Amino acid sequence: MRFNAVPITLAVISLLPLAVHASTPVHSTATPTFDWPSWLALNIFCGAMLLAILEEKTDLHKSKPLLLAAGLIWALIAWHYQGNPQMPDTESVVRNHLLQFAELMLFLLVVMTYINAMNERRLFLALHHWMVFKGFSYRQLFWLSGAISFFASPFLDNLSTPLLVGTAILTLAREHNRFVGLACINIVVATNAGGVFTPSGDLSTLMVWQHRILTPQGMLDFPNLLRLALPALLAWLVPTLLMHPFVPRGRLPQQHPEPCLRRGAFIVLLLLLATITTGITFAHYLDLPAAIGMMTGLAYLQFYGYYLKRTHQLPEHNGDLQSGPIDSPDPFDFFHGVARSQWDSLLFLAGLVLCIGGLAHLGWLASAESLLYGNFGPTTANIMIGLYSAAIENVTTMLGVLAMEPQMSLGQWQLITLTTGTGGSLLAIGSVAGVVLMAQAGERYTFFSHLKWTPVIALGYFIAVAAHVWLNAALF
Repeated sequence: MRFNAVPITLAVISLLPLAVHASTPVHSTATPTFDWPSWLALNIFCGAMLLAILEEKTDLHKSKPLLLAAGLIWALIAWHYQGNPQMPDTESVVRNHLLQFAELMLFLLVVMTYINAMNERRLFLALHHWMVFKGFSYRQLFWLSGAISFFASPFLDNLSTPLLVGTAILTLAREHNRFVGLACINIVVATNAGGVFTPSGDLSTLMVWQHRILTPQGMLDFPNLLRLALPALLAWLVPTLLMHPFVPRGRLPQQHPEPCLRRGAFIVLLLLLATITTGITFAHYLDLPAAIGMMTGLAYLQFYGYYLKRTHQLPEHNGDLQSGPIDSPDPFDFFHGVARSQWDSLLFLAGLVLCIGGLAHLGWLASAESLLYGNFGPTTANIMIGLYSAAIENVTTMLGVLAMEPQMSLGQWQLITLTTGTGGSLLAIGSVAGVVLMAQAGERYTFFSHLKWTPVIALGYFIAVAAHVWLNAALF
């Protein structure tokens, strides 16, 4: 998590009480009282977020304080406001938040399981060895790594993509610190931009899509999310073009690839694409939760895993990429991929959803809506929230916006999806991709090396916003 973001995170959270004096909320889950239980709940959440942000310093998994805070906040609400006619039924509200989390968790669990299966089949390792074999120049590798990140992140999550591409860059050019720093910035910007326009690309986009937001211009469904593809592309291309002249010249030494690909690797990739298509089809054409379609797609992998297990043969030799994929020493185990999913992140999301839901139930989010959208208007507010996401986890930011439920046009909901997704690129601590690469690269890619290019990335951010406002003007 982001140690440097602690002061900014707490400062933004502390602005919530100021909204009480801004104006009367347009609508609210509860009538804001801001009595001692409300303040206590807010402080519990701030303390839990502080512990989560300090995860790397304390070695305490981020899910633990958030789950504890969620239980304490809702227990406090149920105890203090029980029988209060001004408060909605607590049990029904909690069940609604649990249902929202269950849909998110099942969707993410399917994607994580597929990624683990592709990793087990060594598909990612094969890509790395192909890049080694080609002997690209530094500038070619700079563009290739950004392009792979942009076009892979719509299907992989924004954690797996930087791990995949970043590991390749660090292995290929470990001695060239200047190139590694620029390439890492490029990967972060490309990953965050590429994940904006598909539900499987970024968790904040997934939450907006599964919320089934209905506006006067229509529902924010998958085809309307795809309208963000060109603005997102500009958010990556603009800073990449401006960084290109500073990428060192020269060529990587060509090496021979090592044997790596395992039988069925590309079939697993095709099954992932079929699963995402199934989830989108269930949501768009059948009006069913996307999680049902994703779980149906998970059965594709289960049946194919059964086939791989039944036809498994021990490899008699090491083989090579030219002679074709080989089988693994052990039979394919579907449930091993499920077990290796990022359960800490999933449980952290559970605690976060329930905590934000509790604060919304107490009226904090309605007041924040009055401050932001009532005083500044939706366009300015959405751009500001996107800038805030450079310091605050974009999942937390998007959960807050969804809990506010501002009345906005379809174009504005697209805008907030774009800004929260790409705004995290402004700082190295603003996204999971940046934090992962800082941990991998060490001194070669740091907060301050990224900060030098923040004005260039910000230019791409505002050009993307302007492109969206112009291209999708009819939806505002």
